[in-house]
Formats: sequence, structure tokens, C-alpha cells
Amino acid sequence: MKETIAVAMSGGVDSSAAAAMLKDQGYGLVGVTARMWPEGSRCCSDDDIESARVVSDFLGFPHHTVDLHEAFEREVVDGFVDEYARGRTPSPCALCNRHVKFGALMEAAAGLGATRLATGHYARTTTDAAGTRHLLRGLDTKKDQSYFLFCLSQQQLARSVFPLGGMDKGAVVKYAKERKIPAAERPESQDLCFVDYGRHYYLVELRRPGVPREGDIVDVDGRKIGRHEGIHRYTVGQRRGLGIAVGKPVYVVRIDAATNTVVVGGASDAMRKNASVGGVSWISGRPPDKKLGVEVKIRYNHAPVHCTVAVADGGRVEVEFAAPQFAVAPGQVAAFYAGDEGIGGGWIE
Repeated sequence: MKETIAVAMSGGVDSSAAAAMLKDQGYGLVGVTARMWPEGSRCCSDDDIESARVVSDFLGFPHHTVDLHEAFEREVVDGFVDEYARGRTPSPCALCNRHVKFGALMEAAAGLGATRLATGHYARTTTDAAGTRHLLRGLDTKKDQSYFLFCLSQQQLARSVFPLGGMDKGAVVKYAKERKIPAAERPESQDLCFVDYGRHYYLVELRRPGVPREGDIVDVDGRKIGRHEGIHRYTVGQRRGLGIAVGKPVYVVRIDAATNTVVVGGASDAMRKNASVGGVSWISGRPPDKKLGVEVKIRYNHAPVHCTVAVADGGRVEVEFAAPQFAVAPGQVAAFYAGDEGIGGGWIE
């Protein structure tokens, strides 16, 4: 028998199909589901865990539930609420991948005898002649999740398996149905797993009760035009729900935590030609030694745009977009690509 691979089982069709494919290829398997958030999670609820167990039983391999809620709270949730309290827009999925799924869960899987961890991510990896791992976009451009994997290390990529990376979603669902996998008809959740979409401010206020609940909304010239209900309720680029009427469309163009103000302006005021990106990780493990011409995504659903990247001090890079970009939000991930290859990324400062 081939090596034993652990499969991160969410109970949904993607991870279930990934497991079935590996089973069909002759690998030994063990299913692992991380219980990450006990308070109404949409990715590791009791129903999800039971679905993962049923799929594991159907495919004929053992299933284990791993309690990782402390690591998830420390590495993901605390950072999420702190970022919003600072007037930034966090990207928690990237941190979850680095610290929890491909961190704590990968180590737990190793303790169960697995050499690698497979997931249902739509991404691909290759290895060159020198043994360096490379991260590639998934072939299904609408489902590609390489954006959230930019911060994985060479060691993590070496122990990762992405069986769905070369398929489109339709083919995966078709395979799951033909294989009669019990999870084939389960709907997928695309929102944050630990808080409802658009309701994040409740979590921030619950876990950081001292966060200011009001302050000024000002225009780009500093004129007061309204009041806000806490900077953690706003994000750069937001248009709806501002609670002001100025006779023309306005957007959040900046959030100033130091003065507790939300700055609004027209769409042109929200355009940026440059961005500073910190906490940068390079997939190769080495930063480039010269200015690069690459593509960058500044949000998950953002179309990649051409830019130049120059390495600066302190693990930071300066990005110059080929054309000004709308709503470059501090706290979001900027992921860099050379063609189909994800070469690294960091957090917009």
C-alpha cells in the first residue's frame, strides 16, 4: 500500500471528493476534522463532523476529530477582532491556513501516522529539480484558492496534497455523484466560519467591549458630515450603510483609528496607485533581490493586475500598480503571481 495521507474533512463535497480520489489511487487514508469554533461554526459543527464521519465510513477509513479551538481563537479570532478594532479589514482564512489547517492540524495528522495532509483546496503544487516547491493557481479560475495559501512555507507545501487543483467544480460534483459519496449534495459555505457575513461587529463588540461606539465621519477635506457607530463597522471601499446623505455617492476612503474618524469621498478618492505590504512571505523562502514585474490580487475576488514590487526594510514591500486600484484596504492580503504561479504575499498596510 502507498503512504498514509490524512484528509482534512469538512463534511462537504470538496474534501469528500478529494478523499475518494486518493482512496481510488490506492493511498491509505485517515480522516481528520478540526473543531475550531464551538459557537455556531459553519465549518466544524456537529452536523459537519457527523457528515465527515459518514463519508469516512463510506470510503472505509478511520475518522478523528481534533480539538483546535484554542489555537483557532489565538491565531485567528483574536487577530480578526483586533484588526477591525484598529480600523483594518482582516483576512482570517490566510491565517487559519498557516497556523491551524496546515499548522496544528497537520501536526495532529502526523501524530496519527500520516505523512501528508490533503485538503479540498483548488490549488496545485509542483516541485522543481532542486526540490523547491511551487504553488500554482487551481485550474478552475472561479474556485482558485491559492490567494489564501500565499503564506505556506516550503515545509508545509511539501506535506500538502491538493487533489482538486486540476479540476473544475462541476467535474468534482459530477465525480462525487457518480461515486455516490454521501456528501455529494451538501451545499457549501463560502462565508466566514465563525461569524455571519456583515455581522462581524457584534463579535468585535462582544470580545473587545472597550472599542469606541461612535465618532465623526468627515470628507476628504476634513469637514464633519456625520457620525459613525464605531470604526470596526466600516471598511475601505464601503458605500452602503454609511448613514449619511450628501447628494452624491460616497465611499469610505480611509479609516483613522488614531482620531476615531471615518473618511469618505468620491470613487476617485478611493483609488490608489501604490500600496505598502507588510509581513511578506515568499513561497520559495527567499525574497527577490531586485524589483519584480508581477501581478497582484488585493482581494480574493479581485482580478489580478500588473504591478512592480520592490523589497523594502523589515519584511515589507512597496507595490506600484500599473493602473490605480479601487479600495486598497489595510489588513487585506496582497498576493503576488508570476503567471499561474503564486510567489508570495503579505498584508496591506
